[in-house]
Amino acid sequence: MNTRTLTVSRAFAASLLALALQAGFTANAAQPANPTQATASATVDGSYIVTHDNVRLYYKDWGPKDGPVVTFSHGWPLNSDSWESQMIFLASQGYRVVAHDRRGHGRSSQPWDGNDMDHYADDLAAVIAALDLRDVTVVGFSTGGGEVARYIGRHGTARVKKAVLVGAVTPFLLKTDDNPDGIPLEVFDGFRKDAQANRSQQYLDIASGPFFGFNQPGATPNQGLIQSFWAQGMQAGHKATYDSIAAFSASDFRGDLRRFDVPTLVIHGGGDQIVPVDLTANAVPRYAKGAKVIVYPGAPHGITDTHKDRLNQDLLDFLRE
Repeated sequence: MNTRTLTVSRAFAASLLALALQAGFTANAAQPANPTQATASATVDGSYIVTHDNVRLYYKDWGPKDGPVVTFSHGWPLNSDSWESQMIFLASQGYRVVAHDRRGHGRSSQPWDGNDMDHYADDLAAVIAALDLRDVTVVGFSTGGGEVARYIGRHGTARVKKAVLVGAVTPFLLKTDDNPDGIPLEVFDGFRKDAQANRSQQYLDIASGPFFGFNQPGATPNQGLIQSFWAQGMQAGHKATYDSIAAFSASDFRGDLRRFDVPTLVIHGGGDQIVPVDLTANAVPRYAKGAKVIVYPGAPHGITDTHKDRLNQDLLDFLRE
């Protein structure tokens, strides 16, 4: 058995462990397509990409169609609207920017099954293939960073020029025997319990507290950001966001990162209370050789909003290198 197979098996086992411990929702999981199938049958239908399993992915395609391409993969439980500050900025700089709502989120379909990282990665591949995007800089935030990593792990870098991981869940969040510094499963079980009890309140609590750092001394909560987070979360499907907790917490991306062979930028908030920087961003270069890490001192998880001007400039500088 080769290294890649062992890595995938370990990640799959970890995901099964987390899923098995979820209370409720025991339907059989959909199996992901092989990578070729995922891209070969993807089609465009207006503002949607239709995948091989007939999931409709809403997408935005801004900026000049002949500009250098940047794709954006969003975090949990959000949608492509969460990237609008970066998209409008880069589009105004001549870049073609494309972002889709993940399956089960935003304006996309809400399938019962397939809310896992392999399907997320294949959906990104479907978007890239259906629009025939090439020399792409793939950018992912939080769960979307895992999506980008798994995309490269499953589909390679034939269409990829560069990669950016922002506040990403890579390399591996869950505490296991071979990841002893990870976050205990009980923490994510708490996420699931809160989601089942009252996910509307859960989203308000996350947004008004740790996500934007509004729970820190001297912080002034911004109701616009809080309500935007809540609205995007509530637009997503309950089952999809529930399943996604296992997808972002129990997926092992270490093997995926080892397949990175393009310039890679990692940006993270030094005060991130959601995805701790030492467990994630600072660990990425162990696996993605040559990855450059930028840490914003004291910054929270939601830096696409709280530090958007600096992030926009850092993205632009990296794209121009």
